[in-house]
Amino acid sequence: MKGNDNANLIVGKQQFVAKCGACHTLARANTKGIVGPNLDVSFRRSLKEGLGRNAIRSVVEFQIAFPNPTGAMPADLVAGSTARDVSSYVEHSADAPGPDTGLLATAVQAPGAGKPAVEKAGKLAIDANPQGQLAYVSSKAIGTAGPVTVTMANMSGVQHNIAFEAGENGATAKGPKIAASAFITKGETSVKLSLKPGKYTFFCEVSGHRAAGMYGTLTVK
Repeated sequence: MKGNDNANLIVGKQQFVAKCGACHTLARANTKGIVGPNLDVSFRRSLKEGLGRNAIRSVVEFQIAFPNPTGAMPADLVAGSTARDVSSYVEHSADAPGPDTGLLATAVQAPGAGKPAVEKAGKLAIDANPQGQLAYVSSKAIGTAGPVTVTMANMSGVQHNIAFEAGENGATAKGPKIAASAFITKGETSVKLSLKPGKYTFFCEVSGHRAAGMYGTLTVK
């Protein structure tokens, strides 16, 4: 799917989610990062005042090329045609009503939509989304009562861990925390648990990640 100047909006969405979504909220991309500005809110007033969408692309391209040296955004986050693709996708999507449609709707898998993680022989793998979404590959896991070692692979480059608490508590902490793994940016971390039948919530303890949707439910039979 092409945008202005033959930018590839599908690549733009995929790269925005992978490179930018952990820090920025953009509703159409289903990203909920809180480190940087909410891009829907940031451009809303300007759009209402008549700012053309092509100006959004120019602003984003400039910020990618010349990030604030004291901010969290690294230099050379994306470059060349990829920077054009990302900025064009933001131009297309910022504060736009409704969801993406057509090929854009399926360009990125919904957060946590993978098959449930299933424990085997006392081992359970619940991996972080490798594309940089603030989510685990699956928001559901199934295990059996007793000791279990939970591993979390994280190849995203965004810091994550995995923690567990009693109860099916969704996006907010309500139950007692049982255990948590170490924080990692890339690699694999693990935590050992001893579980009774019931429901448990697994979640990332990095600030803002759970609220953005990085949590799920472990059902122990």
